[in-house]
Amino acid sequence: MNVLRIFLSAIILMIVLCANAQPKYAMVIHGGAGVMSEAKMSQEARAEYETKLNEALKLGEKMLNEGATATDVVVKVINILEDSPLFNAGKGAVFTHDGKVELDASIMDGKTLMAGAVAGVRDIKNPICAAREVMRNSEHVFLSGKGASEFAKKQGLEIVPNKYFHTKARKESLEQLLKNERKRTNSDNTGTVGCVVLDSHGNLCAGTSTGGMTNKRFGRIGDTPVIGAGTYANNKTCAVSCTGHGEYYIRLGFARDISALMEYKNLTVQDACKTEIAKLTELNGTGGVIAIDQQGNIAMEFNTSGMFRGFIKSTGEKEVAIFK
Repeated sequence: MNVLRIFLSAIILMIVLCANAQPKYAMVIHGGAGVMSEAKMSQEARAEYETKLNEALKLGEKMLNEGATATDVVVKVINILEDSPLFNAGKGAVFTHDGKVELDASIMDGKTLMAGAVAGVRDIKNPICAAREVMRNSEHVFLSGKGASEFAKKQGLEIVPNKYFHTKARKESLEQLLKNERKRTNSDNTGTVGCVVLDSHGNLCAGTSTGGMTNKRFGRIGDTPVIGAGTYANNKTCAVSCTGHGEYYIRLGFARDISALMEYKNLTVQDACKTEIAKLTELNGTGGVIAIDQQGNIAMEFNTSGMFRGFIKSTGEKEVAIFK
């Protein structure tokens, strides 16, 4: 009997230790935060979003299991979301006032603090790839418009006509706004995609990609390509990707502020994100954030009715969610 008790105690101890073990790797993704109705979203639409989020998580998990770097995982995972018409990034991005699609993206390496970003591009199939090339193969951090496209071509990235990004749903959304058939809502910003990763080498990376805001004018650029506003990563603290009304995130220096709260106030990644979302709410801004720290702790915070999101950890934990 004593032998059996010792054996059972050992098993229980192993289970507890495994449950509390620091993950070798972890990843969090988002597909935008905004006004969403659980009652009005059809089961078919919900299943479609969940399937795509799971596809992105599955690829990231496979790559991380194989020892891929955080930067490579961030790019490949975001590529899946950029290539889907479900999200406001790449294929399916929202329209500008003049009926075009203009894309923004950024990426940051937490180990080196190297970063790259592109803004206002109209023909780069996967803007997050261009952001990575800026980070790796340019003396600059931030390229825009035609210059960014010219650089992307020289790097051998795929260039497509602007019509590649067009979808019927996004076109109708713009037309309704132009005809004043509805007021602008938070859903017009929904769909920005992002990914934050802790890899098995102990390094962090964050990336974000978007089409911006429906009916945007005058070359408007939001927070997504602004390092420290929509994207930030530092191995000392965390990796952060944001989604929401970009003007507010820029004013707050949102992503960098989360890192600073952790570095200077010793807040946890969860508490830092909650604090920053509270600041956003005080300004009447809306949106969400995902983040991960060096121990694999994660945060997925938002002040809207929903945020497309999911995470995986090497410990086996996994989740995909849309609503609160």
